[in-house]
Amino acid sequence: MTQMLLLLLYGFVFLLATESCRTLCQAASKSKEQVSTRAYGDCHGACVDNSYCSQPCPPDTPGDVGFLCRQKKWHKVTDTCRTLSAFNIFEEDSNYVQIFGGSKFSEYTKKPETITDLLMEKCPQDLSCVIRNIQKSPRIPGNIAVIVQLLHNISTVPMTDVDEAKMQSYSIMANHILNSKSISNWTFIPDRNSSCILLHSINSFARKLFFNKHPIDIAENFIHTVGTILSRDNAGKNLTFSMRVNDTSDVVVGKVLISREELQEVPSPSQAVSIAFPTLGAILETSVLESIAVNGLVLSVILPKELERISLVFEKISKSEDRRTECAGWHSLESRWDRKVCRMIQENSQQVVCKCSPSKIFTSFSILMAPHVLQSPILIYITYIGLGVSICSLVLCLCIEALVWGQVTKTEISFLRHVCIANIATTLLMADVWFILASFLSGPMRRHSACVAATFFVHFFYLSVFFWMLAKALLILYGILIVFHTLPKSVLVAALFAVGYGCPLLIAAITVAATEPGKGYLRPEACWLNWDMTKALLAFVIPALAIVVVNLVTVTLVIVKTRRAAIGSSMFQEVRAIVRISRNIAILTPLLGLTWGFGIAMVLNDGLLAFHIIFSLLNAFQGFFILVFGTILDPKIRDALKDRINSAKWISRISENVSSDFSRHPTKGPS
Repeated sequence: MTQMLLLLLYGFVFLLATESCRTLCQAASKSKEQVSTRAYGDCHGACVDNSYCSQPCPPDTPGDVGFLCRQKKWHKVTDTCRTLSAFNIFEEDSNYVQIFGGSKFSEYTKKPETITDLLMEKCPQDLSCVIRNIQKSPRIPGNIAVIVQLLHNISTVPMTDVDEAKMQSYSIMANHILNSKSISNWTFIPDRNSSCILLHSINSFARKLFFNKHPIDIAENFIHTVGTILSRDNAGKNLTFSMRVNDTSDVVVGKVLISREELQEVPSPSQAVSIAFPTLGAILETSVLESIAVNGLVLSVILPKELERISLVFEKISKSEDRRTECAGWHSLESRWDRKVCRMIQENSQQVVCKCSPSKIFTSFSILMAPHVLQSPILIYITYIGLGVSICSLVLCLCIEALVWGQVTKTEISFLRHVCIANIATTLLMADVWFILASFLSGPMRRHSACVAATFFVHFFYLSVFFWMLAKALLILYGILIVFHTLPKSVLVAALFAVGYGCPLLIAAITVAATEPGKGYLRPEACWLNWDMTKALLAFVIPALAIVVVNLVTVTLVIVKTRRAAIGSSMFQEVRAIVRISRNIAILTPLLGLTWGFGIAMVLNDGLLAFHIIFSLLNAFQGFFILVFGTILDPKIRDALKDRINSAKWISRISENVSSDFSRHPTKGPS
């Protein structure tokens, strides 16, 4: 009897201790789960630009918060604070996991294991034993990283029996960190590829999904999975998703369309899985260096390999009409959007229809919205009116050159000078024409190949304008430092053409060859050289600005050298010609340089209307500047024009006299 009482007493004490331990553990667990996303203490040390410091997380929360000093202020850049661990992520089961000295042990294997190992032992049938605690956990960066790693590890576990129950549990876990309220916290995860890993993990797990005759439909707020059976007898398949990007937004629609003709290539029966994500596009933006925005649902498709082309319909999240839209696929190996695997079929203000080629590398697709393009009626009027004036001015300039060519090209240096002026006017005229064509091709339904061609010629001809200006500068240097008639005129002309057309052609060809294969030649929003991805615009900016510097140095050298030429000397006439060329360069070069200086500022600060207006004004009236400063203000050209006008009047007067004589004394024929 006494022994039985002692046993009962020991049992009561053991149960009391166990219950107390459980209560304490639950309290500790809840205290960790209640950690909010509040800002932790900033660094208190001296803030020197680009210096880094870290602060510990709140008590009982592992991890730290990293800060970077920018403009004399500390800014949070990383956050690894987490409340989820292998101990508290599972639903309570004191008989399963025991803690000894902080290490995790299974009472069956008695060795340290990962969360995934424990999960596959505890609830391999449906993976549901972590769902409740994951859903209760705060969506702080550290917890997001833990869940991403868990989903990645689950996707790599060898499984052949992923059914609807497992897929549903997997979707619930993913849904928690895809919530629109967690988007900003993704930016503080140290591993910038976490969102890419999540997308790849979900697609990999969905590939293992198997269902028999009945389709599946697993709908969460931020991830929606649909599985269906494909058969050649089907009239076609239409998988439609309607989801909200956040709590306040309207529903956004996405569709996967498989036509009857495409189904004829598929073994019957086959299964197809499609997954829609309304927020993943915004989350992926934290990992992609390119300044683009995803403007629709991200649609993942797992299809039979025989289906080489599918149609996708994306409703636009932002209905802005001044933003270019492009279809794109996610390159799972390179973690970037790729525009080569899709082409746009149709677009309006509400939606876009894309034709895409799915594969193991390209499983996810969406539509991209280019950075904001400033549109203003003032800019449009300035650009087109100015270009019209410029083109008319250049045509008039060429006509004047043709009229006075014989009179103003009597000396060798004058001949070479007017060769340069005529070619500057010709190349700028062609550049303006191609600029107008490129602006028409820059609409929402642009043809890529035509846009590439237009961009190439705009790049080539605008570069040619600068290189012909350089040719004039080299002509001056040659005239000052050497003697003009030491080389035949044909050799000098060939050298000018090599500089004026050969160099820009080489630069333009290398640029398109180096950047177009990776679709980095064009800007997303216009038919012009790309800046965000490949910095192809530098192939225009660097040569242009370098020529501006060379020409200004040349003008300075001319000012110094020509002071020594005395009036009446044998070199005086040539010096006067050189001075005229220099004056022309001294005026036109800064204007051209200033124009494209504002062009660079416009690219770097696209939202400032003033830069757009100044660039449009200067760019549009370049032809007018060349007409005025290149021809009209030249004394020799004015004198030659007066001579032509006077001779035309004289010829007209003679013809009038001759005709009047004929009228007074008509010729009599034979009687």
